Amino acid sequence: MTFELIKGQKYSITKDNPLLTHIIIGLGWQAAGAGIEIDSSAVLLTEAQRVSTAADLIFYGNPAAHHQSVVLLQPEQRVGTGVADRAQIAVRLDLIPAEYERIAFVLTIHEAQKRQQSFSSLDGAYLRIMNAADGTELLRYPLEGGYSVETAIVAGELYRYRSEWRFSAVGSGYAGGLHALCHSYGIPAAEAQSLVEAVKPEVGRPEMAEPEVPSRKSPFVLPELRSRPKQGPGGTENPGDRLLKNRGETVRLQNGPGAAGEIVINLNWAQTESSSWFGRKSIDLDLGCLFELSNGLKGAVQALGESFGSFSRPPYIILDGDDRTGTIATGENLRINSRYLSEIKRIVIFALIYEGAASWSQAGAVVTIRQQGGPEIKVQLDEHNNDKGMCAIAMLHRQPDGSFCVERLVEYFSGHEELDQRYQWNLRWEAGSK
Repeated sequence: MTFELIKGQKYSITKDNPLLTHIIIGLGWQAAGAGIEIDSSAVLLTEAQRVSTAADLIFYGNPAAHHQSVVLLQPEQRVGTGVADRAQIAVRLDLIPAEYERIAFVLTIHEAQKRQQSFSSLDGAYLRIMNAADGTELLRYPLEGGYSVETAIVAGELYRYRSEWRFSAVGSGYAGGLHALCHSYGIPAAEAQSLVEAVKPEVGRPEMAEPEVPSRKSPFVLPELRSRPKQGPGGTENPGDRLLKNRGETVRLQNGPGAAGEIVINLNWAQTESSSWFGRKSIDLDLGCLFELSNGLKGAVQALGESFGSFSRPPYIILDGDDRTGTIATGENLRINSRYLSEIKRIVIFALIYEGAASWSQAGAVVTIRQQGGPEIKVQLDEHNNDKGMCAIAMLHRQPDGSFCVERLVEYFSGHEELDQRYQWNLRWEAGSK
């Protein structure tokens, strides 16, 4: 029987079948938009959530790990029953070296920035895991729609948990494409940029029965992807943008027909490092929110505890991506489904220092709220309390006439419970991790 997951859920692949060693990851979709070429990749990650070498990226330019634990299958090698996957990745759990803690499975758009394409039209996407011995489907994860500017999606991750292998349904998107993902997984920017564009297999060209396995020391190539410069907190503002400078200052969101689509709340910060006894660490800020719906439902959307939310179901708020260094040009995004604004009563946007930063003054963070048909609304974290690790940035709350107001907060707290008490959410909190 197939076990179907939703975003944020985890499932043990080997708990009930400890002898399972050969599995197939199937990836598919119904539509992606005219002229869009989607590529599938796998990334082998150490305990530090980084690659040990650029060759840990398994994709069409490097189709197999040198230890053969992960292989991108050619069309004639694919297996399965009744489902025509667009891509399949074979995984030998027993061959994965102990230095690797997890494997991320990724969808990217080939030359997305050059062709000005995104996953906004992606439909019917899924990830499934099969027993390679007989093609039996073990689990399926339908990826929710609602992507907009994203050009890369981390569909899910296989990871070690004690003596088991588990799967985590991630579904997080990035707007920086494969280049941004390489950067976040520790492939140096200079190396990623300097590699020549990979020779991608042509449609209809015969493929070898077995992929050629390059030497671990031999060079391989990445698609040519241009990263755009990251705009810092002091970047130039567009005409009509609103900067909320004082606590309690408010501005209304666009209302009426032009407000269709989504509200995107972006957190970006400067790329700096802090020193400790354990070396130098990049700043890791996390974006999240407390929400209250019109029916009284309350909760949080955040990376901690992997409470990523949902775009098409309550709370109609979803968190995309987890930028652990600040090097991804688009930072982190909360997306609110404007179609269901009438179901939302209020939202408090917050950021917390997860690790690496000694103070808010080092982070230089800025939150930008974007909505179709309306101006960008910016809140800079230019007031600092370096003794507290969480900042309430802004509140979105519904007005009697049905419109929404954005209010600047920029108030600091020692943690979730203190922030909860300040804004009277009355939730029960427990320690979480990501």
